[in-house]
Amino acid sequence: MARSARGRRRLVRILATLATAGAMLPLAAASAGAATGAPASASAGAATTTRAQTSAASVAPGGPGTMSYFDLARKDCVGTATGTASKVWYTVADGVLSDTYEPTIDNTNVSSLQYIVTNGSTFTDLQTRDMTYTVSADPTGMACTVTATDAQHGYRLTTTYITDPGGDTVLMRTRLSAVPGSGTNVSALHLYARLDAHVNGNGGGGTQNAGANSGVVTTSGGSAIPVVSSTNTVTDATNRTYAVPTYMALADSAPAPEASVGYAGTASDGLTQLDSSHALTPYTSAPDGHIVATQELAPGPGGTLTLALGFGRTQAGAVSTAQGSLATPFALKELKYLAGWAAYDASLNRPPARYPGEPASATARLVEHYYLSANVLKASEDKTFPGAIVASLASPWGQAVPAGTDSGGEPAYFGSYREVFSRDLYEAFTGLLADGDLATARDAVRFLFDRQQLADGAMPRNSLLNGEAAPDTGGLQLDEVAYPILMDYQAGLSGDATLWADHVRPAADFLVAHGPSDGNERWEEQTGYSPSTIAAEIAGLTAASAIAAD
Repeated sequence: MARSARGRRRLVRILATLATAGAMLPLAAASAGAATGAPASASAGAATTTRAQTSAASVAPGGPGTMSYFDLARKDCVGTATGTASKVWYTVADGVLSDTYEPTIDNTNVSSLQYIVTNGSTFTDLQTRDMTYTVSADPTGMACTVTATDAQHGYRLTTTYITDPGGDTVLMRTRLSAVPGSGTNVSALHLYARLDAHVNGNGGGGTQNAGANSGVVTTSGGSAIPVVSSTNTVTDATNRTYAVPTYMALADSAPAPEASVGYAGTASDGLTQLDSSHALTPYTSAPDGHIVATQELAPGPGGTLTLALGFGRTQAGAVSTAQGSLATPFALKELKYLAGWAAYDASLNRPPARYPGEPASATARLVEHYYLSANVLKASEDKTFPGAIVASLASPWGQAVPAGTDSGGEPAYFGSYREVFSRDLYEAFTGLLADGDLATARDAVRFLFDRQQLADGAMPRNSLLNGEAAPDTGGLQLDEVAYPILMDYQAGLSGDATLWADHVRPAADFLVAHGPSDGNERWEEQTGYSPSTIAAEIAGLTAASAIAAD
C-alpha cells in the first residue's frame, strides 16, 4: 500500500483520533456491537452446549497421540501490540496462525490454528492442505490479512490477525464468502477451527510424551470453549526460572455450538473424524498428551466471526481473557492496535525522500520496507526483560523438531533463535540507531552488560531472556565480547562511569587477554583467525579507549 510521508502522518492522526473515540464509546454500545455477531445462532449454540454437558466426562481415546512438532520458520507475518499491557506475539506461516508466544517471547504455545470446511457429506478441506492463499498487510506491517481460497468448492476465507492491545489475546477476524461466479451457497458449509497445541514450549505425544499438554471443553456464556494447558514449568533449561503455568482458551464472537479435545493423529482428533465422516464426535477431556482442539463455529451476518485465543495462568483466567477481548468489537481493537504502531512509526527518523540509484516510483515501496523493518525489530523485543531482542521470532527447521522429547529426564527446551545472541543483538541495535529508537537501543546495551555478561568480562554465545545460560550455550566467540563495547559507545553511554568500571573495562581487558583468536569464529564451525572477528575486536577496543578518555 503506497503512501506518501504526508499521507502516513495523516493516517497517524486519524488512527489516534478514532482509537480515542472508540475508547470513549459506552460499554453498552460495545457490548451490542459484539452481540450482533450471531443473533440467530446463539440459541442454537446454547442448546448444543447443553447436550455437550450431558456427556460431560467423555474422555478422548488414543492418548498420548502422535509426536508433536514445532512449526515452520518461513513466516508470512509477525505481530504484537505496542506497549507492555499485552504480552502475546502472533506469527503466520503457511497461511495460518503459527508460533504464538506468551507471556514471554521465547514461550511458543501453538503449532497451528487453522480452519476446516466441510459440506457435511462429500468433502472436508483443511486450510493448509486443500487451499491456496495470498497475504497482505497494513502500512505498518503488523496487521496481517490472509485470503485462503478453495477454487474447487468455490469459497474463500479472509482472515485478519492482530493482538489485543489491552490483554494477552490473539484476535482473528474471518469472513467466509463465495468465490465470485462460483454459485456456492456458503450458508450450507460447516466451519471449524482446529488448534494444534504445544503449550509452554512442549507438546508431548509419541513414546516419550514429554511436556504433555491437557485439554478440556468448558462452557461460558452459552459457548463451548476448548482450553489447552500445561502447568509444567521445569525443563532441561534449568536457568529459565521465569516459566509459569499457561492456559490457552479458544473463544468465538458467536457462541460456538460444539467443541472437542482429542489426541493428534488418532480417532479422537477432530480432523480425523471430519475427514472420515464429515462430522464431529466431541470429547470434553483429553489429559496428558499431544492435544488438538476442534471447535464448530457459527459465522454471523455476512459470514463473519471473530476468534479469540486468550491466555492466562489459570483456566478461568484464560477464558476470561479471551471473552474480555471479544466484548469490544474487532474494528475498535484493530484501530487501537494500528494506532499504537502508527504512533511508534511517527516517533522514528523519517526515511529519505529519494533513494540514490532508485527511480522515484520505487520510493513509496522502499518507505514501506523501512517501517516494516523498524517495526519487526521493535516487535522482537521481549516485554518482561527490556532490551532482550531475540535473534528471530522463528526456529529454523522447526517443523522437523519434536516438541515432546526429554533430556536428562526433563522435557527438552527448544529455545532456538528465540534467545539473545550479542552478535545478532548488535545488528538489531544498529537498525534501532538508524531509525532513531535510541531508548530501545540503550535498553539492549544495558541488557547485555547487566544481565548477560559473565564475571570474567566475557559474553556467552547466547542466553535466555533473563541473561542466564541457555542449554545450547557453549564456546567462546570474541566478536560477541567486542560488540557490546561498541554498542555502549555508539549509544552515547560513555559518560556512565559505573558502566565503564563494572562492565566495559572488564570486557576490554578480556579481549586483550584472549585475542585476537580464541575459540570459534563467528560461524561457530571452525577456529583460527577470522577477519570478521578481528575487525569487531579492533572496533571494540577502539571504542573502549574513547570511552576511557571520556
